[in-house]
Amino acid sequence: MENFAFAPAYELPVWPFTPPPELGSAKVVRHPIVIVGAGPSGLTLACDLAQRGVRVVLLDEDDTVGVRGASSRGICYAQKSLEIFERLGIYERIAAKGITWSFGRTFSGEQEVYNFNLQANSVSRQPPFINLQQFYVEWFLVERILELGLTDVRWKSRVTRVEQLADGVHLDIETPAGSYTIEADRLIDATGANSPIRTQLGIEAHASRSTDRWCISDVRFRKPLPTERWTWVDAPFNEGRGVWQHLMADGVWRIDYQMPEDCDTAYISQPEVAGARLREQLGPDVEFEFVWIGPYGYRDHLLDSFRHGRVFFIGDAAHVVSPFGARGGNSGIQDAANLGWKLALVAQGKAGDTLLDSYDAERQPAAQQNLQVTSRSARFLAPRSPAEHTLRRAVVALAARHPFARALVNTGRMSVANDYPAAPQLPEGARSVQNLPLRWADGHETTLMQLLSEGTHCIGLWFAPTREQAKAALDATASLPLHLLAVGGDSGLPTLQADDRLASHLGIGDAGSFALVRPDAYRAAVLANATPETIASALRTALGHDSNP
Repeated sequence: MENFAFAPAYELPVWPFTPPPELGSAKVVRHPIVIVGAGPSGLTLACDLAQRGVRVVLLDEDDTVGVRGASSRGICYAQKSLEIFERLGIYERIAAKGITWSFGRTFSGEQEVYNFNLQANSVSRQPPFINLQQFYVEWFLVERILELGLTDVRWKSRVTRVEQLADGVHLDIETPAGSYTIEADRLIDATGANSPIRTQLGIEAHASRSTDRWCISDVRFRKPLPTERWTWVDAPFNEGRGVWQHLMADGVWRIDYQMPEDCDTAYISQPEVAGARLREQLGPDVEFEFVWIGPYGYRDHLLDSFRHGRVFFIGDAAHVVSPFGARGGNSGIQDAANLGWKLALVAQGKAGDTLLDSYDAERQPAAQQNLQVTSRSARFLAPRSPAEHTLRRAVVALAARHPFARALVNTGRMSVANDYPAAPQLPEGARSVQNLPLRWADGHETTLMQLLSEGTHCIGLWFAPTREQAKAALDATASLPLHLLAVGGDSGLPTLQADDRLASHLGIGDAGSFALVRPDAYRAAVLANATPETIASALRTALGHDSNP
């Protein structure tokens, strides 16, 4: 029997446990914001709040990142997430370490039936996707949080009990040095799919488990493969089942093989079995070493509400979708970006509690959409009836010759920034604004994320206002968190150069038109003929001020 080589294990960082000041004290200390869980969503939120000058306590029961054994887990980081990381100050590290890609191919058997280039519709400074092992992203976030210095990160701290109070949340915490109790004005649960907090509070997750089975092989090849996302609907080298092929950092390829539903998960993960699959795919002489092998199944769930009193759920604690299209981890990162600025404004006394309700009103429908999209992908990849098998065969056969059918080949609709429906804070709904490269009037470069990276404010982009209008608008919004900018003209405001891409992307551009962009880079309002009064009114609405008593 062949002995397969394994690469040396990753050496993940370990951070020290520091006994907290509350340990051994009879006094129960209250903290404004406590986050439980140092995965991608919890770390993104902690970093987001630190960037905004807000102190939080972050609890995690481990003292490292990723999982023991350093599997790849989440790997595909979408443009919206990368833009968030740009604002948080870690994008350059991610881009330097990860693999940038925008092109993908889909095969049926030996025939390519579909390909796509995600760069075609992008105006952002960030690419459509970067592939990077999840533990690296978590690692960079932790180091950035420690660099910012405002977050009390408490490792080896397991929350054993949570109780909602009338005006806060009670937490019992177990550590290597003993147990203690704290209270929080607001608690954010980022503990993942098996959230013990959700269980303790008796909140129904509406979980369902798929019978679909996969096996991941993280592999390093001696001879490189094309840096593209390749998928097979029915790979001949995998008994007619699906296969994914992605390059990650360190020259490691992640290859996902769809397995029979009744497979023995221990057997399919044995090196000699995984190695035989690779040789079947790439030839008997392919030279490689394993980095990690592991089986997985998946489930989905969705909470009815992401806010329960003083407790907010983000990431997998709130929603889990099947992995097709990278909509899981990216959605959790975007949960954090949505909630972060709202918590910051409330903590700083610039908005009322009503604004926090908009987190659920926006992110719960986004999760519903992601669940619907990924469920359709799962049914295409694993048909459950003869009719579904027949439909898939027909779609694949037509796709090679007819463009209309290519859109029906569903191996995973890649993660996008979800639009938000109309709501009290968003009378017209909202959509994401990409991180466009911009220029000041004097020619110096900037980007939307750079404009949003300091403090917590909305950006008002006003096309060629007059000096009188600009002065009146500054007076009307003086007490509100708004950074008012002109696009072209001579208004006396900080002025960006007129840019057709910006106007087109915002959906405006005529003199006097105005776009309000929130701190999470979502367009909250468009005004055709803006006045100081309508600008101030749109801003108050976006911040929930008009809903407050």
